[in-house]
Amino acid sequence: MDRETATPSVDSMPGEKAKRWADYHQGFSAPSTYVYDFVWDVTEDSEGPFCVDVDGNVLMDFTSHVAAAPLGYNNPKIMEKLEGMDLIDPSKIAGQDFYASAGWPPEDPDLATPTQLMDRITGALSHYDMDTVFLSNSGAEAVENAIKISYQDRDAHRGVCFEGAFHGRTLGALSLNRSKTVHRKGYPEVPGIMSVPYCSCKGECQCGWKTNGPGGNLLADKLHHAQGNVHPDEVAYIILEPVQGEGGYRVPNEEFIADIKEIKHEHGIRVISDEIQAGLGRTGEMWGIDHVDLEPDVVTSAKGLRVGATVSRSEIFPEEKGRLSSTWGAGDIISAAQGVATLDAIHEYDLLENARERGRQLREIIHDADPDCITDVRGRALMFAVEFDSKDRREEVVKQALGRGLLTLGCGYKSLRLLPPLDVTEREIELGADIFLDAVDAAGRDAPLATTDSSNAS
Repeated sequence: MDRETATPSVDSMPGEKAKRWADYHQGFSAPSTYVYDFVWDVTEDSEGPFCVDVDGNVLMDFTSHVAAAPLGYNNPKIMEKLEGMDLIDPSKIAGQDFYASAGWPPEDPDLATPTQLMDRITGALSHYDMDTVFLSNSGAEAVENAIKISYQDRDAHRGVCFEGAFHGRTLGALSLNRSKTVHRKGYPEVPGIMSVPYCSCKGECQCGWKTNGPGGNLLADKLHHAQGNVHPDEVAYIILEPVQGEGGYRVPNEEFIADIKEIKHEHGIRVISDEIQAGLGRTGEMWGIDHVDLEPDVVTSAKGLRVGATVSRSEIFPEEKGRLSSTWGAGDIISAAQGVATLDAIHEYDLLENARERGRQLREIIHDADPDCITDVRGRALMFAVEFDSKDRREEVVKQALGRGLLTLGCGYKSLRLLPPLDVTEREIELGADIFLDAVDAAGRDAPLATTDSSNAS
């Protein structure tokens, strides 16, 4: 496949082979988050945003596997760094205190291992004085460990999350979710979690975060020494997404962030920045929190990093051995090498600047087209979303885009997200945007949709 000239080419989507594969797969798999019957053919030539499915359709993937494949498919910027790595067994070793060498010296071996990944991660967060990392398997585990170390560090039992939040599906992380009822319904929860509005208001606050109370905002009111109902010493952490993901790609209001900063400094409450979707250059900075004036105490990363990571300062991590542990923590040799290659590619090819430029290009194309059914365009750089006038409209656009060879994903209630690879080109943005806008037009022509939606959810 020649990435410079490739275009989507679809006979039918899903095709007969994809349907058969999906039916066979679903005969064994537990129900999960179903999107559509897309079956990537790993034996076919794919690169960057372009991939081939089992029916031979050439597709343009603007989901990047929900930011878990930040440079798309078989990208040479990553693959060339992995050329010397042969298949090994075990490819996972037992944990944070078991080590693997792939050459000498440890500071610069022939191939990277979990040791070098931890070095890269702490280097990428040195501007927050973070020097210690615990690696795990997933983003949910990264969040679990972030709240564990915050509970112990503060010797406190409460936490604060935000409306619209999504932090994972293990029970601890799940207790922090506030995006969809289906995530938490019927499951037991970690006690002591308070949720407050995530203010993404443009201009005057409409979400209820701002108050006329003694603190000027809902959380400060709860923690107020005279009129509040929660003692600040009981609160271990505030966890937030610097751009909400599942909640609809909502960008925080600057005054809201200033309020969080003031609460953090007044009471010493730890701030956890969940960077699992926003991190690793997706927003045009290495970390989503870099866009705002708020210094985190703990950062969680995963997805594009290929492993989970909980990162902080050494004094916040527990000193007692055994408080944090995992059989595969820091043990996935191949994934660690992919994570190092990804971080190195972001720097070597100036992909932060590319994400900013291509994000501006995509925003301008959609803004200039100005379809009547799009009510908002938001996000940062290549963490990009549009909101439609109804959920049905959004669903029809996803379907119409799929039929034209463009993979997209919904988020929030009636929003759609586009996540091209971080090295997406000007040509590819133009091509993807044209297909998307054609799908929007088709959704308006072909779907018997309501013109209004009673919900204000995004």
